[in-house]
Amino acid sequence: TVMRIAALASSHRADALVCLGGGSVSDSAKAASIVLAEGAPLEQHASRFEPPRTVHSPNLNQTKLPIVSIPTTASGAEVTPSLGIRTLQGTKLLFWDAQVASRVVLLDASANLTTPASLMLSTGMNGLAHCLEGLYSVNRSPMSTALALDGLVRFERSLRAVALDPLSIDARGELLIAAHVSGMVLASARSCLHHAICHVIGATFGVAHGEVNAVILPHALAFNASHAAEAFALATTQLLLSADRLAGAHDGGLDTGSALISWVRQLQADTGVPTRLRDLGIGAQVLPGLAQKTLHERGLAYNPRPVKDAEEILSILTAAW
Repeated sequence: TVMRIAALASSHRADALVCLGGGSVSDSAKAASIVLAEGAPLEQHASRFEPPRTVHSPNLNQTKLPIVSIPTTASGAEVTPSLGIRTLQGTKLLFWDAQVASRVVLLDASANLTTPASLMLSTGMNGLAHCLEGLYSVNRSPMSTALALDGLVRFERSLRAVALDPLSIDARGELLIAAHVSGMVLASARSCLHHAICHVIGATFGVAHGEVNAVILPHALAFNASHAAEAFALATTQLLLSADRLAGAHDGGLDTGSALISWVRQLQADTGVPTRLRDLGIGAQVLPGLAQKTLHERGLAYNPRPVKDAEEILSILTAAW
């Protein structure tokens, strides 16, 4: 698909690429822009992860075609300089190029009504994961933390609002803004183990990225809780200030890790997103292979808790199954 887009853009001498769609559409345009400027094959421009914490990203300095985005999901992909492309072999290539972040983004809440609410809610869980991982990523900064906390509150309100009233233009607009903020977090702080797992599952089985995010998120949080106490405390404090969603945390009676994970699980229930891998058609017998493949994902480089071996990842997958 990427090569077809690049060929069409070249033959038409395109001045820009316009994306109307979700993360897959946005990432395809980004990849085509890279191929047009840097040359084929696309694979040679992918980032490479070297355990335990080194990511090698090629310098992609050639001028890229500008991208204009009209996002129709809550992925936040329109903002980011990163992208992922699934190969025919069922692996995910990851790229990083500051020039492929969209030059112009149009958030149209009324047009978003044509996107099913279920899709907005599941992709919203992906955006929420950008914010939560951004809070504890080893690549975080004061700026990304401020954005992540703002996005967290926006998702708390907008996900519930869309679930309650799927045809509300105001709710859709707030969710699009929350997603946009989450993309800014990802662009700065990068993603961690949670997204690494989601990338592998999506590339291997073609499962929707938002749905996998919805399932994995509370289990990845539980894995990282011991190494992300400050981030969890910031998140719970921010949520307490915005809504009474964390019963028991007011007086310190509930540790912030448990409170935040409980909040995510309640959000899953309130929005009706998937909560188990088996419900996505993933069999228990494939989990060890998925765990092994995740060891090669660059998200491990930014995770606060070092991942020792595939067994630790398997424990997350087993709990999510």
